[in-house]
Amino acid sequence: MSVHTGFSRSYAEARRKFLDAARAAGATLAGFPHPTMRGSAGEELAIDVAWAGAAEARRVLLVTSGVHGVEGFCGSGAQVALLGDADLRAACAGAGVALMLVHAVNPYGFSHLRRVNEDNVDLNRNFMDFTRPLPENAPYAQIAPLLLPAQWPPSEADQAALMRSVMAKGLPWYQAAVSAGQYHAPDGLFFGGGKATWSNYTLRRILARYGAGREALRWLDIHTGLGPRGYGEPIYMGPDAAAPVARARAIWGSHVTSIHDGSSASANLTGMAWQAVPQTLPAVDYSGIALEFGTLPVTEVLEALRGDHWLHLHPEADEGQRELIHQAMWRAFYGDADDWREGVVEQVREAAGRALAGW
Repeated sequence: MSVHTGFSRSYAEARRKFLDAARAAGATLAGFPHPTMRGSAGEELAIDVAWAGAAEARRVLLVTSGVHGVEGFCGSGAQVALLGDADLRAACAGAGVALMLVHAVNPYGFSHLRRVNEDNVDLNRNFMDFTRPLPENAPYAQIAPLLLPAQWPPSEADQAALMRSVMAKGLPWYQAAVSAGQYHAPDGLFFGGGKATWSNYTLRRILARYGAGREALRWLDIHTGLGPRGYGEPIYMGPDAAAPVARARAIWGSHVTSIHDGSSASANLTGMAWQAVPQTLPAVDYSGIALEFGTLPVTEVLEALRGDHWLHLHPEADEGQRELIHQAMWRAFYGDADDWREGVVEQVREAAGRALAGW
């Protein structure tokens, strides 16, 4: 199979290719179907797990796709490539490591071309302690009235008002204000939710089922939409502490960035999915990174997200408008070109190899 044939143009196609590749690799499969939701074509939605390696392996290399729904087109293709990589599987076996691939953590968003889930929740802002007061995002509250205008595309006046605000505060402020996560506007952008979502619960269930009793876990979480086109920025996933950051850099290289020290293209976020590890496997030796593959300039990505959320609020929109908004989301979160796909697979393979060498 070539690199390109492992990538897909729909969730249903991606799921089929993932399951076929897992079976061809001799992996053990388990599915976690969504209990209430269906896909855009009426198909079943599920989080699928492929385990390649000895059942008793003490070390696990975890690779996840689709935490942010539509970003799963990239992650799924990379997972299919890993499953087809006999050399990688042999290296894992030789190191006593099981390769665990979790496909489509947010299958609803994957199928419906949304970054958020069925509840309009950004899953990578949802891993919070909801028994405690949730953080305030005052900058989001300031910019929110300008983000979702009455019509789409925005009128010249609406767009000019937003641009004046962005120019006054700066693009970094705008990106952080919008993307850091907010917990007070359920229909807004980057909403972290008011309770744990189905995907949150199911991911923690998967970690508990497959991770209990293991010695160590290394996690690669594949994302898209930020940074230079085609570059997979390795972003540290863990607590704001010097020792674990240094450890991640020892494993994956000094170029690993962090949201905590401002070196990442990402804003400083709340409720990230990596927190499922200490919540479910507090004793495991853990280190992880996100690989964030750039697509379009951040202003265009945010514009696509604004359109998507406008559509969420306007189900009466006609088919032509829907198609334009879906196309914008596709371009914002998937580099539909051979060189981009080849770069994704190469960089994910390299990160997997570094994880194996780092034990």
